[in-house]
Amino acid sequence: MPVYYIIIGLVTFCAGAAIAYCVKTKNISKKIEASEIEAHRLLKDAKQRSGMILKEAEFEAKDKLFRSKSEFDAESKEARAELRKRDKRLIEKEERLDHKAGQLESKDREFVRKEKLLKKREININNDERKYNELIDEQKKQLEKISALTAEQAKELLIRAMENEAKYEGARLIKRIENEAQKEADKKAKKIISTAIQRYAGDYVAERTVSVIQLPSDDMKGRIIGREGRNIRALEAATGIDLIIDDTPEAVIMSGFNPVRREIARLSLLRLISDGRIHPGRIEEVVKTIGREVDLTIKEAGEQAVFDLGVHDVHNELIIYIGSLKYRTSYAQNVLQHSVEVAFLSGIMAAELGLDQKLARRMGLLHDIGKAVDHEVEGSHAIIGSKIAKKFGESDSVVHAIAAHHEDITPNSIYALLVQAADGLSGARPGARKELLENYIKRLEQLEKIAKSFKGVANTYAIQAGRELRVVVESEIISDEEATLLSRDIVRKIEESLTFPGQIKVIVIRETRAVEYANK
Repeated sequence: MPVYYIIIGLVTFCAGAAIAYCVKTKNISKKIEASEIEAHRLLKDAKQRSGMILKEAEFEAKDKLFRSKSEFDAESKEARAELRKRDKRLIEKEERLDHKAGQLESKDREFVRKEKLLKKREININNDERKYNELIDEQKKQLEKISALTAEQAKELLIRAMENEAKYEGARLIKRIENEAQKEADKKAKKIISTAIQRYAGDYVAERTVSVIQLPSDDMKGRIIGREGRNIRALEAATGIDLIIDDTPEAVIMSGFNPVRREIARLSLLRLISDGRIHPGRIEEVVKTIGREVDLTIKEAGEQAVFDLGVHDVHNELIIYIGSLKYRTSYAQNVLQHSVEVAFLSGIMAAELGLDQKLARRMGLLHDIGKAVDHEVEGSHAIIGSKIAKKFGESDSVVHAIAAHHEDITPNSIYALLVQAADGLSGARPGARKELLENYIKRLEQLEKIAKSFKGVANTYAIQAGRELRVVVESEIISDEEATLLSRDIVRKIEESLTFPGQIKVIVIRETRAVEYANK
């Protein structure tokens, strides 16, 4: 290749490089200038924005400052108002305290003045008391000389006179209160009791202390006794009842405390007599069979009583206790029938008073439940019955009514008093209960003897089968007011000394007779 071309190529390359460098330099200069312009513009914008931000911050700060100042002024104003109110109240209190202090000072001065006056009066009273005591002593001496009585004797006479006067006034007050109370209470009580009696009529049975079995012939006695007495021993061992075979013609007597066992023995002997086969093996078999039948009868009797009275949710064991009362008597009155009667009467009286009839009936039915086992357990049948009722889930009110119906504990509810009243009504009505002639005569004599033990009693008469005691007093010794106290004292002594069914009415009679004779 020629050198010429190489030189031209080099020159051309250098010229292109120089042109390129100049162009590049020019472009760079333009970019730098544009960048400076942009930087200047950005700096200007930043200054403007910072100025605006400063102005806004300054404005916001001034606004917050203004609001804070306004709030502070408002709070300060309220605080100043509250302080003014407190100052005013303090000033008023101070004025009142000053006023009270002035009053206390004046009262203190008044108290001091009165104290001095009282001390002066006390001195005068002590002087007067000393003079009066001297005068009284002198009068006592003169009275002792005149009456020939010592001071102690005169005091005793005065106390006796005051005691008699107090008794007289007390009797008058008692009589007046009783008359006022009876005007309304007697009317209401008579209405309730008469309604209860009229709405219920109960049956009663004769008392049986022993069971008597009639035999078809006296030859049957030998068969009952058996060879060497083995039949009678087997029957007594199986039933727990004593058989008495004596000279009574065609009769066997059964004796035992347990009425259920006595009934089992009676029915067993009747069945053995009708069957004719009497020997130890047959006796045991019959006694077991009759025992199951009697248990079923007891349960049916209890269920029937509960059903008739509308008493619900009674424990099964309690129903058996109730049914066993069918074979229990008290003063010849069947206890189951008596319990049903008391339940009806309690329910009727509760209805008249606006109380719960079902609760009253429940209490009346269960009130004598303790008599089902009182021959086996020591203690009062009322307390025994309350423990049985509590054991089988009866309520506290029912348990209390059972325990309180003979006042073994003090009654604390109207229901307990209703059961007491119904129990008295059931036992006291004519024909409900019977007594042995000897006990009856003895009780009449004791009634009259108790009444005659009081001073001023002239005669006593027990009438109406011992349910009423009339006491005739001497009018010269007993006044009308004292007659009221005497009747109460006699009643209290009868209750403490005697045991009797129902109630006894005590009437004290005082009369004044004027007798004169015309003579010619």
